[in-house]
Amino acid sequence: MELLFKFFLLSLFIFLPLKANSNISEQEIKKLIGQTIILGFEGDKLTTSLKKDIKKYNLGGVILFDKYYKSKKTKNIKNPKQLKKLISDIQNYSDYKMLISIDQEGGWVSRLSSKNGFTKTPKASHISKKGTIFAKKVYQNLAKELNNVGINLNFAPVVDLSINPKNKVIVYQGRSYSKDPAKVVKYSKIFIEEMNKKNIISVLKHFPGHGSSLKDSHEGFVDITKTWKKEELIPYKKLINSKHAKMIMTAHVFNKQLDKKYPATLSSNINNFILREKMNFKGLVISDDLQMKAITKQYSLKKTLELAINSGVNILLFGNQINNQKIKLETIVNTVYELIQKDKIKLSDIRKSNKLVKDLSFFL
Repeated sequence: MELLFKFFLLSLFIFLPLKANSNISEQEIKKLIGQTIILGFEGDKLTTSLKKDIKKYNLGGVILFDKYYKSKKTKNIKNPKQLKKLISDIQNYSDYKMLISIDQEGGWVSRLSSKNGFTKTPKASHISKKGTIFAKKVYQNLAKELNNVGINLNFAPVVDLSINPKNKVIVYQGRSYSKDPAKVVKYSKIFIEEMNKKNIISVLKHFPGHGSSLKDSHEGFVDITKTWKKEELIPYKKLINSKHAKMIMTAHVFNKQLDKKYPATLSSNINNFILREKMNFKGLVISDDLQMKAITKQYSLKKTLELAINSGVNILLFGNQINNQKIKLETIVNTVYELIQKDKIKLSDIRKSNKLVKDLSFFL
């Protein structure tokens, strides 16, 4: 009898993580997980696969690309009319407001190309040389164009400092406004304010700074320990304090000064302690694309998801864009669900992220 009682107590202990979620169904949990994911998809129309992801898992949002990475093959965007219909079809099919996202910084990183009938937007380094009146006009036009087609989330502005002239991914491409933090803040505010007027969310990137790197995280491991400077945090701090920061994107950069083991996207010290606690950021943290080689070469999908969510990342971004990698929403959701059941991830963190997403949706 005593042996049976001990076995009963042991059983309770083993299954406690499952029991803690007993008041919510498996499918409800999976929909909560789905709401925290932005996914890239195939095609320039609303597909059967995307419909399933929306209805079955409450997919939080999509990211749109004009073409595939390092390829001229068309992906989601052909022209303004087609794009507007695609986005309208997605929003009309969904029972909730979805995040429709894009990388439209201007210059090198422009998914809305003038070749496809969209307005050409200059790169950040050019804009900061032309002055604030010019910047305001450019970003007014950009915000209007994004709003007209239905995009409500823009992965810009870049608030990285152009402090390393050998940096190819930010500085060489002219994606930074300046090496001067004050100048970066000034032009970033103009960008954000013009987006706000059209109910478009701006995403500051790439925390805690990518402008000092020597390599590209698309291609592999990037160590900025020896090149990174504390002043790279200034734009974030200033924009958080001035209430301009609703969402911040993490960088897949490794910095021993800030975390001796993990890159920023997977670092609790960087996201939870530095960004949340020390810098008092209350908004959403989104990962950079989790299919970049800086992550995939080092970590399995399961480990990536566990570390990212536990590090304080609220929205997981999978572009389905790099090197023909394809990952299904179902796979991501089931993996996170399994981690919750094994008590590797807290359901309360997923709920917290859902609340932040819901709070943001009131802005849209």
